[in-house]
Amino acid sequence: MNTIQHELDASGLNCPLPILRAKKTIATLSSGDVVKIIATDPGSVKDFEAFCRQTGNELISSAEADGKFEFQIRKN
Repeated sequence: MNTIQHELDASGLNCPLPILRAKKTIATLSSGDVVKIIATDPGSVKDFEAFCRQTGNELISSAEADGKFEFQIRKN
């Protein structure tokens, strides 16, 4: 199980704000730390996949329930 060091609620924000907030949050974390991000923008699924590919951070999980998208990202 992944221990979550930080939680970011980006609900109600549209692209690119969830990514920008996540980027800012991840910058404050130590390598190996995990952030859980909650978003409501359906575009955030592809955005976070691309973000992790480009930054080298690990997208541990991506899930959707009741119109909310939850991502867990480990800082590399």
